[in-house]
Amino acid sequence: MSSSSSKQSRVSFASLTENNLGTVRKLNSVLFPIKYSEKFYQDILAPEVDEFCKLVYYNDIPVGTICCRFENKDDQNQLYLMTMGVLAPYRSRGLGSKALELVLAAASSHRPKIDKVYLHVQVSNDEAKKFYEANGFTLVSTHEGYYKKITPSDAWVLEKVVA
Repeated sequence: MSSSSSKQSRVSFASLTENNLGTVRKLNSVLFPIKYSEKFYQDILAPEVDEFCKLVYYNDIPVGTICCRFENKDDQNQLYLMTMGVLAPYRSRGLGSKALELVLAAASSHRPKIDKVYLHVQVSNDEAKKFYEANGFTLVSTHEGYYKKITPSDAWVLEKVVA
């Protein structure tokens, strides 16, 4: 049976490279109300974050991204989930959950050990908050004035301990 006649849609992930960075920029401009800096785009190409920064494909079409960075805080190795998004027409197909699973699996096998993953969600984005909570994240605080150029400026901080 050829794959085109199969009803099974394909979700795949690609490492970020100079060649697909333009696609990441384009997706980010559509997905997020924030313009990311040149440093952000250079940082996500670093080899050490390769497992934690991916383009998300649905049937070979780039439809989302996930990008994380390492942080050392309170004597813990933490993974900060900077951006994760899937284009609206492709949501509710498990793409975000699969991207998150990929990163969490990489985090749990990473050495040195990653203690937790955390992220910010704009307080108006209830859908994102529910998504992360459904994926095992816990609301730990509200960061007032986190966003400088968008309203509301407050963000929820959610985290998940890495097993």
